[in-house]
Amino acid sequence: MIDLAGKTAVVFGLANKRSIAWGIAQKLHAAGATLAICYQNERMKLEAEGLIAELPGASGFQCDVSVDQEIDALFAALKEKYGKLDILVHAVAFAPATDLRGEFINTSREGFRTAMDVSVYSLIAVTRGAAPLMTDGGSVMTLSYYAAEKVVPNYNVMAVAKAGLESSVRYLAWNLGSKNIRVNAISAGPIKTLAARGVGDLSEMMKSHADRAPLHRNVDQLEVGGAALFLASDLSSAITGEVMYVDCGYNVMGY
Repeated sequence: MIDLAGKTAVVFGLANKRSIAWGIAQKLHAAGATLAICYQNERMKLEAEGLIAELPGASGFQCDVSVDQEIDALFAALKEKYGKLDILVHAVAFAPATDLRGEFINTSREGFRTAMDVSVYSLIAVTRGAAPLMTDGGSVMTLSYYAAEKVVPNYNVMAVAKAGLESSVRYLAWNLGSKNIRVNAISAGPIKTLAARGVGDLSEMMKSHADRAPLHRNVDQLEVGGAALFLASDLSSAITGEVMYVDCGYNVMGY
């Protein structure tokens, strides 16, 4: 049994009960961690706070990770409330729907910029905010996908963003290792989250994964949460800069 009692985790990316962030939050809470759960804006506040209320002791915070001032205000509030942080979960990704459909060659400049800002730079920004509060070391994790390294039709600009995200994980791991802060990515199989619904032919993608994966099924968000729990714990104390696949083995297949 993993025990995170006395640890404080900040989780970015809660949108609804299908969110991978929600699966991770449930697992961290069950292990005893104190949770600060972040949602993007006022529009998402009601649903997010309804879920947060299901986790006694957890608190909700609004933070748009594309706005530096909101990130600064959040970490000032976290420092005041908790004093220190131990775990950061970055489950944030976005690209305009028009740039997730059609041909990759038609990716717009603004769509590319938005995808990289929200999906990649935000990891750097929130990690920079959290690092000074990780006075006893810590674990940072983000969410990637296999399209970072192989072509997945319709994933388009988000695939390029995930490739940038995985590279950022390695550079952050190198930067922060001397502070005993570990940085890793979880590459999850496709899940019907709010963000994933913007990808064309999601149902076909999920069917293909289930057909080809060695376990012959898709992953769910609580299984991703289990991997996150491991990365948050001392059991992963020598693991950093890695991409952990939680995809029922799909990534090992050649065809």
